[in-house]
Amino acid sequence: MVYGEEIDSGHARLHELGYKQELKRDLSVLSNFAFSFSVVSVLTGLNTLMGTGLNFGGPVSYVYGWLIAGAFTLFVGMSMAEICSSYPTSGGLYYWSAKLAGPSWAPFASWITGWFNIVGQWAVTTSVDYSLAQLVQVIILLSTGGLNGGGYQASKYVVIALHAVILLLHALLNSLPISWLSFIGQLAAAWNVLGVFLLMILIPMVATERASAKFVFTNFNTDNEDGINNKLYIFVLGLLMSQYTLTGYDASAHMTEETKDADKNGPKGIVSAIGISILAGWAYILGITFAVTDIPHLLDKNNDSGGYAIAQIFYDVFKSRYGSGVGGIVCLSVIAVAVFFCGMSSLTSNSRMAYAFSRDGAMPYSSFWHKVNKHEVPLNAVWTSAFIAFCMALTSLGSLVAFQAMTSIATIGLYIAYALPILFRVTLARKSFTPGPFNLGSYGIVVGWVAVFWVALISVLFSLPVAYPITDQTLNYTPVAVGGLVILVVSSWIFSARHWFKGPITNIGNSSEEA
Repeated sequence: MVYGEEIDSGHARLHELGYKQELKRDLSVLSNFAFSFSVVSVLTGLNTLMGTGLNFGGPVSYVYGWLIAGAFTLFVGMSMAEICSSYPTSGGLYYWSAKLAGPSWAPFASWITGWFNIVGQWAVTTSVDYSLAQLVQVIILLSTGGLNGGGYQASKYVVIALHAVILLLHALLNSLPISWLSFIGQLAAAWNVLGVFLLMILIPMVATERASAKFVFTNFNTDNEDGINNKLYIFVLGLLMSQYTLTGYDASAHMTEETKDADKNGPKGIVSAIGISILAGWAYILGITFAVTDIPHLLDKNNDSGGYAIAQIFYDVFKSRYGSGVGGIVCLSVIAVAVFFCGMSSLTSNSRMAYAFSRDGAMPYSSFWHKVNKHEVPLNAVWTSAFIAFCMALTSLGSLVAFQAMTSIATIGLYIAYALPILFRVTLARKSFTPGPFNLGSYGIVVGWVAVFWVALISVLFSLPVAYPITDQTLNYTPVAVGGLVILVVSSWIFSARHWFKGPITNIGNSSEEA
């Protein structure tokens, strides 16, 4: 079907790639950017992991670590954007791998990239919505008097129930037509930008005691209780806070079949989401760090917030000036809304990836996942992805260690999926790749290799022990979780999928059929 009198460049390119236009192409470049920017959401990652940054290195690790992670993430994003411009489909990464790996490797490359991508996305949705449930629990705790004032501290069962309600709301929102989601996505982007600038100015301004510039730019906290004393090691662990935040920008690629002129606007969405997130995130880090004066107090499990660092910062700032922490609770609510939008956009991206992967027959019961409703929304993919995210969070009832290991796939799994098509681009398709309107020219190969190097490096760094001595409760289970996923994906390929999965398949009978 064709919307309007003219077929835009993204629609025409989708037809050339062999796919009918089944989703409504209604998103502008601003809307496409908004989805990725909302998934990256600096207010989500930086605030939920502020305690990690403070514990491992403090100001130095996240003030400079953010810039380092941001710069290398931009290399990854630019390489992805160049490929996206050539292949603007909702399948994104796994489709790119198939096209770039060549005919003989296409099915396997597509299979492994696709499963790392979709499992990583499910883990992101799980992690974001569970983080929101925990934040809501902290808001309730502080609103009822705090840990030291007899406040209500929710059990893990209440937290998982909150998680379920949040997922339900996100599934309902994602059932709306794309025009509605476009508006909500733009609202989410505006909320993130305004929230960042509001909090980075308000918090240090209200604080009665502020850190010096020397503290903000030079203080390196080595006083952790995890048995780690090497400064480089500490800095590396602190860096992970930044890298966890800078994920999810592949959402722009997964929304390309609903984006006007997607071969131009999809890549712009990816790069602009990363670039603006880097700038907004660094400004936010600096503003909030000027309100940090006592790191051990913020990390103390016996403080009013139960050791939730950013909540304690906000609470203390307002309580010290006004005798009440209510203003801090309101500020936490600003963050909570941003996290809510992040989870919503993450589920949107999930559902589009599941829709495309099932269109090519890679998902169990693919015909079920691939169905779209009268509003051209992949409704089954939305609700099933929400259900899977809920099931993944149930591991938290048994062990938070197991839950954290499982959600670590959110970062490593996604970045492996990001790196695979880039690797194929700079190796197997080095001479055969045909760039789209957005391209890096002669720098494409260099940028691609830098991106692959960075992903390989952070994959190792994320797998390092985070506490000594190493026990079953302190072991970093990330390599176990990621290794388990590798075994499952590869073994399923060897014993089953290689016999029937042929990679992306077109749904146009012949080249003259109207998409």
